[in-house]
Amino acid sequence: MEPMKSSSGESHVLTARKGAVGIITLARPERFNALDVAMARDLRKAALGLARDEAIRSVVLAGGDKVFCSGADLKYVRERGSPRDFSYLQPEGREMEASYGASFKEILEYINSTISEIRRAPKPFIAAVKGVAAAGGFGLAMSCDLVFAAEEASFEWAYPKTGLTGAESSTFFLPRLIGLRQAFGLVFLNPRLDARKALEAGLVNGIFPCATFDGEVQAVAERLAAGPTRALGIAKRLINDAAGFERLDTHLDKELRNLVEIAQGTDFGEGLDAFFGKRAAQFKGDGK
Repeated sequence: MEPMKSSSGESHVLTARKGAVGIITLARPERFNALDVAMARDLRKAALGLARDEAIRSVVLAGGDKVFCSGADLKYVRERGSPRDFSYLQPEGREMEASYGASFKEILEYINSTISEIRRAPKPFIAAVKGVAAAGGFGLAMSCDLVFAAEEASFEWAYPKTGLTGAESSTFFLPRLIGLRQAFGLVFLNPRLDARKALEAGLVNGIFPCATFDGEVQAVAERLAAGPTRALGIAKRLINDAAGFERLDTHLDKELRNLVEIAQGTDFGEGLDAFFGKRAAQFKGDGK
């Protein structure tokens, strides 16, 4: 695999090509594949490159054996990001105050752009989920055209644990994938779904044994890559149109604005402290 170098020189997004199949692997196991701004930027670059490469006819988005992706890096957010990364968020000559909301914004703008690219791509994107897909990782998986889970995979909304509203496309895709009643149950009650329950709910397309998972997903990707790519791309666009995906970018903006706002409140601060303190959060529920 070819590593994509972040600004720090570390490699957390790997790309590979196997024939006409492109593979993106999230590789930051020490942080549970959580995305800081550099990794989110590299993920967007990888997704955009493979989506627009005509020699690539299907794409697999994979994570690690234990964790697919845990979303935005809360440690990075807790440290209020990196002030040098905020410059693109503000007009030239103005400085942006480092804050929880600003830290989320700089990460999520890249993640949201990645999700938009996946939906617009005229080729199939497959999420290969071996371990936990939580919060933004859940959203990334749901944004793909197909989702396959290993027997030990699990899926969790997770945002309520830190008092957040939901983002990374999850509030857009959930009601479309599983219906309103199931969506409210997942959002309000926050169960962790194992692979079988995720399949029953309609969140994934199939389950493969852990021992053969990579090969099984690769076989599906190769089958798609050998198919009528243009016809599949048009069919994807038509299904997107029927499901109202022209509103996705607007919804992503709404998710981001609301998450940035709620992240400035005391509930998120308490949730963040509780998360790192490994204790139950004591939320006030006022969002202030």
